[in-house]
Amino acid sequence: MSNLSDDLKTQALTYHRFPKPGKLEIAATKPLGTQHDLALAYSPGVAAACEAIAADPKEAAELTSRQNLVAVISNGSAVLGLGNIGPLASKPVMEGKAVLFKKFAGIDVFDIEIDAPDVARMVNVVSALEPTFGGINLEDIKAPECFDVEAQLKERMKIPVFHDDQHGTAIIVGAAVLNALYLTGKKIEAVKIVTSGAGAAALACLNLLVALGAKRENIFVSDIEGVVYRGRNTLMDRWKEVYAQDTKARKLGEIIEGADVFLGVSAGGVLKPDMVKRMAERPLIMALANPNPEIMPEEAIAVRPDAMICTGRSDYPNQVNNVLCFPYIFRGALDVGATTINEEMKRAAVEAIAALAREAPSDVAAMAYGGEARTFGTGSLIPNPFDPRLILRIAPAVAQAAIESGVATRPLSDFDAYRERLNRFVFRSGFIMKPVFTRAKQEPKRIIYAEGEDERVLRATQVIVEEGLATPILIGRPSVVETRLERYGLSIRPDRDFTLINPEDDPRYREYVHAYIEAAGRRGITPDAARTIVRTNATVIAALAVRLKLADAMICGLEGRYMAHLKNIRDVIGLAPGVREFAALSLVITKKGAYFLADTQVTPEPNADAIADMAALAAEHVRRFGLQPKIALLSHSDFGSFDSASAAKMRAALARLRESHPDLEVEGEMNGDTALSPMIRERVFPNSRLKGEANVLIMPNLDAANIAYQMTKVLADALAVGPILIGAAMPAHILTPSVTARGVINMTALAVVEAQGAKF
Repeated sequence: MSNLSDDLKTQALTYHRFPKPGKLEIAATKPLGTQHDLALAYSPGVAAACEAIAADPKEAAELTSRQNLVAVISNGSAVLGLGNIGPLASKPVMEGKAVLFKKFAGIDVFDIEIDAPDVARMVNVVSALEPTFGGINLEDIKAPECFDVEAQLKERMKIPVFHDDQHGTAIIVGAAVLNALYLTGKKIEAVKIVTSGAGAAALACLNLLVALGAKRENIFVSDIEGVVYRGRNTLMDRWKEVYAQDTKARKLGEIIEGADVFLGVSAGGVLKPDMVKRMAERPLIMALANPNPEIMPEEAIAVRPDAMICTGRSDYPNQVNNVLCFPYIFRGALDVGATTINEEMKRAAVEAIAALAREAPSDVAAMAYGGEARTFGTGSLIPNPFDPRLILRIAPAVAQAAIESGVATRPLSDFDAYRERLNRFVFRSGFIMKPVFTRAKQEPKRIIYAEGEDERVLRATQVIVEEGLATPILIGRPSVVETRLERYGLSIRPDRDFTLINPEDDPRYREYVHAYIEAAGRRGITPDAARTIVRTNATVIAALAVRLKLADAMICGLEGRYMAHLKNIRDVIGLAPGVREFAALSLVITKKGAYFLADTQVTPEPNADAIADMAALAAEHVRRFGLQPKIALLSHSDFGSFDSASAAKMRAALARLRESHPDLEVEGEMNGDTALSPMIRERVFPNSRLKGEANVLIMPNLDAANIAYQMTKVLADALAVGPILIGAAMPAHILTPSVTARGVINMTALAVVEAQGAKF
């Protein structure tokens, strides 16, 4: 039975029951809204796809979902810590595994629970499924049967077959061992490894460690019957026999002496503190039994402060969690049409995971730890399971290994392009932001950040420096910035990687005060007030730096109210020539596409002139993304269907745009669905100058724009970029307090590109 508390049981059952039972659903990827759609999806059109595959089976990868479809299969004989509960009771676990595949790597999954307790029946059932799937993930099958099941399936099937309980655990253990040895300077071929447990996971770990260079003669195994020695007959099998030692030792305590690595995949409490005392210098203790490890970390540290410890628990550092690797191994294998997952691919995954742990931590990974960064060291031998860079490191490494080892049926020719495609699983802004990032790197500009002490700005600066996006200038107190860089595990430093402006002691203080009085003196700013503000208001300091051409663009708004920041920008930087008012353009990236909404932040009731200005300025920004702006002026009126002041305003704005910017593809006034559906628009207004789907949606007022923006983010699970301030005389942008480090990076790239084209 599980050790769940009553409260957690209740929450878990509610989670699984509501709002609909289970954790998965099937969604169509093609439209089925018309009879013609149905004719293409099914009879008679589907015959074309069937005939193409019959003529060339490789076409299945292009015409069906097979190459992105994995089966998670179990007979329920060894479920988590629940044991042999049968296939039906294992279904929640298999659904959970399916969700992880989709969440972390975009892989579709059918979970299949098989009533097949014997090896032959399971092998026959699973092997018959090959036409349906691009890969097979075996799960929760008891040892030693699982070894035979996997071996026979790999022999019979020409698609990847992977028993995650064995190889997933082994890959992460391998990465942790490599990094522990990296820290201690020990050689894998010389270390003594002692294992408690001799099931599927333990033996797979040992097999992989041997493949990485460990010597069999240095490996000692114990299980419920004691030490695995030559001549033992009880609870032995041919897989375990490989690690039988010629020794008189019969208990774990007799083989632990001088061990460099302890691998526990057994039961809680079997490793005693006195055993830990007798291990080698700086030992690695991998106590992976759940929920109670072979020894609690605090017990081990109490007797051996020099020990490095990994567990299977999320409440301790160095969690060995299979989600670190299995989604990305399959991603790489599927993307090159691998016929198997071989030893070369597994070793590539080990090395990729180990290398990632040695990189500076990302902001998303730090958030998973409650905001505290874990830099590489004894407390961070392996990456956090939520580190978004895992797919970018593991999938390409596995794909490359598959190609080089000759098991890829669709080799990749351009790995740079492949990594760009994988970015969609890390930052959904990856594709649309690509042209902006490319242009930014070509001519980096000086970007000043008002909230330079903020964790998000500091994390963003690390990436900005590494990628060469911009030359960062941060406003902040040196002591605070230095302390936080250390706390977050960031390698960037002031003066070397970025310029730091100390608002309490800036040599340009007098110059800033004079410039502020010159800019805002007629707006009620007295000399005394100017002297105080220039020492205390970081947004004003940033705006003055841009005004004085000491920076090319500014970013603020991570703290405080939007309109307060805007007032400072208005006072110091002002409006661009010919522009009547500021506006905010917000980008939302949905599964369906990218859409720009305006004005989401500034003017409650813009008039027709402001609407026209807003649309024209928005078009300039949209082109920076490499997109052709298609502008819809939205209203509750659909081409004159309703006469109101709001509709009249949008009609007047269209007339002004047609006169001032005849090249723009713009239409209105129209409903939201008319803007987004060419079919509806053709029916309502066949002569529309707007072709295809609109990507710039100009709202009649602030309420409409902001409500649409906020609802789209939630209902469409959209990623927001911005808001982008348009209309300023010099590049200046005000973010919102909810922005992430990735949002700061995105806006930095946009500010750089804007500054590249700025004329001031």
